Amino acid sequence: MIQERIESLRRELEEHNHRYYVLSQPLISDFEFDRKMRELQELEAAYPEYDDPNSPSKRVGSDLTKNFPQEAHEYPMLSLANTYSEEEVLDFYERTKKALGENFELVCELKYDGASISLTYEKGLLLRALTRGDGEKGDNVTANIRTIRSIPLRLQGKDYPERFEIRGEILMPWDVFDKLNREREEQGENLFANPRNAASGSLKQQDPAVTASRKLDAYLYYLPGDKLTSGTHFENLKAAQRWGFKTSDATRLCSSLEEVNAFIAEWDEKRKNLPVATDGIVIKVNSLAQQARLGMTAKSPRWAIAYKFPAERASTRLLSVSYQVGRTGAITPVANLEPVSLSGSVVKRATLHNADFIQALDLRMGDRVFIEKSGEIIPKIIEVDKKARAGTGDKIAFPTHCPECGARLVRYEGEAAHYCPNENTCPPQIKAKIEHFVSRRAMNIEGLGSETIDNLYEEKLIRNAADLYDLQVSDLEKLDRLGLKSAENIVKACGTSKSVPYERFLFALGIRFVGESTAKKLARAFPSIEALEAAELESLVEVEDVGERVAQSIIDYFSDANNRLLLDRFKTYGLQMARSAEQLQQQSRSLAGQTIVISGTFEHHSRDEYKSLIEQHGGKNVGSISSKVSFVLAGANMGPEKRRKAKSLGIRLMEEEEFLTMLREKSGTEKSPTQGKKPDAELQSLF
Repeated sequence: MIQERIESLRRELEEHNHRYYVLSQPLISDFEFDRKMRELQELEAAYPEYDDPNSPSKRVGSDLTKNFPQEAHEYPMLSLANTYSEEEVLDFYERTKKALGENFELVCELKYDGASISLTYEKGLLLRALTRGDGEKGDNVTANIRTIRSIPLRLQGKDYPERFEIRGEILMPWDVFDKLNREREEQGENLFANPRNAASGSLKQQDPAVTASRKLDAYLYYLPGDKLTSGTHFENLKAAQRWGFKTSDATRLCSSLEEVNAFIAEWDEKRKNLPVATDGIVIKVNSLAQQARLGMTAKSPRWAIAYKFPAERASTRLLSVSYQVGRTGAITPVANLEPVSLSGSVVKRATLHNADFIQALDLRMGDRVFIEKSGEIIPKIIEVDKKARAGTGDKIAFPTHCPECGARLVRYEGEAAHYCPNENTCPPQIKAKIEHFVSRRAMNIEGLGSETIDNLYEEKLIRNAADLYDLQVSDLEKLDRLGLKSAENIVKACGTSKSVPYERFLFALGIRFVGESTAKKLARAFPSIEALEAAELESLVEVEDVGERVAQSIIDYFSDANNRLLLDRFKTYGLQMARSAEQLQQQSRSLAGQTIVISGTFEHHSRDEYKSLIEQHGGKNVGSISSKVSFVLAGANMGPEKRRKAKSLGIRLMEEEEFLTMLREKSGTEKSPTQGKKPDAELQSLF
């Protein structure tokens, strides 16, 4: 029984680690995660016969991906032990006092809720940026970090070490987060749950331009190593501020436990007015010599703890569960609650995620439930108060049929969501598809918000996106809240959208799993809608980022007679359903038959831009070194493992300037793209 519980906890914690660090989709609160971790640690200590070196209690959660080169941290990047009460802070203070046997100071800082980062500087210049990863190695995201304006690329002053590391947190300010979610909502995309997830997702974008558009911020708070300016943490933070780093003004040097508790009490209230998310206080021993004496555990330093502010929660009653149908047919359950005040707002609804989540809660109609916000934009139910269950109703059963059109729901292998397959006649899906079609990054038809689309649908003026091109001013000006001027603008915007490039039209179609980036790659590989429609599975999966699931979705789309009819109508209206002659003329086969790995960071273009260049000229991008690779486009900070493997296989490493010169010569460009041109112009000369 004990062994089963230990193994069950390990499986749970591994899954939650994966969702938190890799998917940025946590399902439980930090408090609940720490509670489960503590239970596991206590059981493992009491029953050492069940020890497992791969237990989640013995490692740091990982945010590593396959999309960035990975490099080892010079110093392990461990997590902090969490505490949730003043009693636990007292325990830390007393342990430290006993271990040191002498006076000591503590530094109190705000605990920012973002994505951890490690920055290395050499001779005053930013050398590399690594995510925390698994604590031993992290993803090299230097190109993306360079887009964050609060991170200095060149340091100020002259008293910084020759080479040093500084660590901090990448954050998305609240106002940027709110704006980003509004845009995602308009485009029918899933909302980020909180700024932490949004920052983490933004940092892992393959295109640095996307990261730059997210307007991320950074606070730096720790310098590891032994060749620092000062022997105290507090003075090193002051030095970092002089060198141009953004550090928190809310940092205090404390000489007693009373001062620490006063700092916690002060910021528990004041943090709510900060422009970025915080979730606690970090308490560190100030003296580096004393830190060294206290040492580390396998997971965390003994000289620091994180006091986590308790998440705001409230108790209320479940009145009903409704089910929303999204653009892809995904069914999302929503709890309708007795109104309750939480984190300064009245909460009436909370997300229930999916059928598995409802089943895990053992949720029943009329249950009293605990809801939590804790920085989440959408409150969620975290627990059922089963002690108050007397007199509650039936267990919540997930529907078997679509609540809107009655079609039988399906659940695809490997997915948690249920879907309505009736995409062509289910009203919410139809309207959501049209909203996606007109969105800014797709066809960019202004004036057609969700309310107007609802109105047009109810008046039977549209039943699909093609109907938009039949709309007349006389149809529109009669509708509520429009009028002549708005009607004219909408008709004009529909006409203007006919010149939107093929790759954006492809994205606008809303083919399942085909996002903006994938649509661009498909458009390059299959330069017309006819070519894409005729493509077989084998040729589709050769396109970068198109696996079997995406390829099959594309095939399914073109197999549907309704979709083919829709495409025929788009063609008659004159929409761009092929790459332009100019785009095709700029394309070459100069890299045909070449398989290329891109590794490291570059001066002239981003990695994604180089991938585009390679595809544009007939080459194939791959992510790993093998004997089939023609050469490696090697930038700065190329992963040492890739470099070793390429050398062992005798694969050529080609530097950036050499690659651009070769491409210019093979594609017949008249002059070197790096001479007298800005990067954007240089890129255009090769496309």
